[in-house]
Amino acid sequence: MATKTSEDAAVRHEDETTEGAGTAERAVDSTRDASAATAGGASEEAADGAHETENGPRDEATDATSPSGVGQGAGAVVSAVLGLVSLSGGWVGTVAGARQQLIGQLRTSSTAGVAQQIKAVYGDAWHATALWAGLFALAALITGVVVLARPAFGTPGRPQAPWIKSVAWAGVSLGVVGLLLAVLKYSDALLALPSAS
Repeated sequence: MATKTSEDAAVRHEDETTEGAGTAERAVDSTRDASAATAGGASEEAADGAHETENGPRDEATDATSPSGVGQGAGAVVSAVLGLVSLSGGWVGTVAGARQQLIGQLRTSSTAGVAQQIKAVYGDAWHATALWAGLFALAALITGVVVLARPAFGTPGRPQAPWIKSVAWAGVSLGVVGLLLAVLKYSDALLALPSAS
């Protein structure tokens, strides 16, 4: 009986030792797997870091040197606004016309003929307004053309935004129309002064 009990104890002890060894082996295996996974992850991160180091600064440098299109957009809007000012006359044209009218009144004597008074008081003021409208139209035309031509001298493969082209073309069109109207007004081909006779 005592022998059987000691045999059972020995078997139990052996089983426990085997289980302990199996657990230790499993722990060692899991530690190895964790180490391998950590090493693999570290090597992947290192590779990613190297890839980012290779490509990252170059992309940032490219973004920093490449134009954003803000200046071209602003130029297109300025062109369109100048074209509208050339058609409406604008504050500067109105002031220039009023000034020329005042100069005509001061320089014209009361004994001057009606045709001379009309030309000095109203004709010169009309021409001054047309001249300023033409200058605004010319500025709109030049600005629009510069904005449209800018991509040819910029970064290749970087297209201009469609809205910038549209607004710049609007500025060019308004500039052409304004310039044409200014020339017609200045030459008295459009809305000429009435004759005094």
